[in-house]
Amino acid sequence: MKILFTANDTNFAWNLRREVMMELVKTGHTVTLAAKIKDFECEFREAGVRLIDIDIDRRGTNPFSDVLLFCRYRAVLKKTRPDIVFTNNIKPNIYAGLACQLLKIRYISNITGLGTSVENPGPLQRLSVFLYRLGVRKATAVFFQNSENQAFFYKHRMIKKDTKEILLPGSGVNLESFPLLPWPSEGPIHILFAARIMKEKGIDCFLAAARRFASEGKIVFDICGQCDDPSYLEIIRDNRFVNYHGLQKDLRSFYEHCSLFLYPSYYPEGMSNVLLEASASGRPVITTDRAGCRETVDDKKTGFIIPVKNEQAVLDAVGKFLSMSPEEMKKMGTAGREKMIREFDRTKVVKVYCEEVEKLSAVSMQR
Repeated sequence: MKILFTANDTNFAWNLRREVMMELVKTGHTVTLAAKIKDFECEFREAGVRLIDIDIDRRGTNPFSDVLLFCRYRAVLKKTRPDIVFTNNIKPNIYAGLACQLLKIRYISNITGLGTSVENPGPLQRLSVFLYRLGVRKATAVFFQNSENQAFFYKHRMIKKDTKEILLPGSGVNLESFPLLPWPSEGPIHILFAARIMKEKGIDCFLAAARRFASEGKIVFDICGQCDDPSYLEIIRDNRFVNYHGLQKDLRSFYEHCSLFLYPSYYPEGMSNVLLEASASGRPVITTDRAGCRETVDDKKTGFIIPVKNEQAVLDAVGKFLSMSPEEMKKMGTAGREKMIREFDRTKVVKVYCEEVEKLSAVSMQR
């Protein structure tokens, strides 16, 4: 069968969907990815995945640009004529979904998070909800990454009652790519933040913790990620309490050196992949009581869950962690690894995708 994936960009697709696509290629399907080409172009081609470059302004609100995006998807679908389309991220879910409807192509949508425009009340929410409802209304199935997003779709009547729904453990985590790492026994304690740098990801609370606890030679605060909000770039670069490493293609060396992953996000996550990766690597985490974050942590066992937008709670949790012995820290990280094995193994997600392809393939053969 010919299968097309849509996503914002190749970075997202490589980090979170490559195992699915590679398994489908391995089992004889023709797989194409339509996304903005950033990194991993050679890796995708070597894996047998065809690429189509589609420029997406994922945060833009220009309606003319969105109409053009819909037209690009329609042109790609008319040219490639896939049997099944898997859509990911907000704009691909909406506009690739609409294009699939127009051309009568079966598609499955993956709700990778609501985004602020969908979650926050106001005129933009009403428009976004309306568009999302249109985008998924004829989907063969809808994948959700957390139950709160699923409930939001029910509440706002964004999904039809007869649409098949599947709740996934996020995108899962590749337990081989992110193995249990040795505990960092020498040198300073590193506390890591890795995400797009923006207010909603909790960067202000992380910086507050750095101001409170950073000490030369003992506790180091590291930040990795693209600066989505330019106003933070100068703040971070001039901050003597943190080390800013910019956008990193591979975070594994940072997980290796850190003792704590601090992620005080209140962004509308699907399921936070950095929390899954850090936990799989055997690192305790501190994160918020927020859908897409809380599911990844057993409070006080694999890390700490704290209230959202609460700087004092962040400081208290970091202080509590720093008061623990190295053995207690390591035990907490090992418990996180065990949780990832039980609940978030990416092979479970790959299996669901492949099962849906097999079911749709069987239906096609019966026609």
